[in-house]
Amino acid sequence: MADATAMTQPKHPTLIRHAEMRAASFQHRLADWITAFAGSMSFAYIHIVWFVLWLKYEPFKDAFPYGLLTMIVSLEAIFLSTFVMISQNRADEKRQILADHQWELIQLEEKQNQQLLNLSQSILELTRQVHVLMSDVHQTTKRPEQ
Repeated sequence: MADATAMTQPKHPTLIRHAEMRAASFQHRLADWITAFAGSMSFAYIHIVWFVLWLKYEPFKDAFPYGLLTMIVSLEAIFLSTFVMISQNRADEKRQILADHQWELIQLEEKQNQQLLNLSQSILELTRQVHVLMSDVHQTTKRPEQ
């Protein structure tokens, strides 16, 4: 079974350059790590254990309806929603990079296709000229029938 990091490594050269650019910035590396961790099952398991322990031991004598726990979870939700948006922005960046690269390839292909069409037209014109010349040669070399 392939390990998770190998599956998330970009294979497209443009995305590899983008990942290298992100890796050069501490801020981007931190955001990438947080979004990767917050989107993992480990994060969910930690929260399950945390909530169960909080409800069982009631630290800070936080009685029902657990005002401090609610405040902590609300603050965490604010930050997590921010990280979700950061993650979406990062995904949009990747999609835009791929779209830009695809557009460059399409433009190059269009130019190559036009060159091929021009070459085909030249070959067709040369073929026509050869046909005319061969017809002339045939007419000139044709012996009268006796």
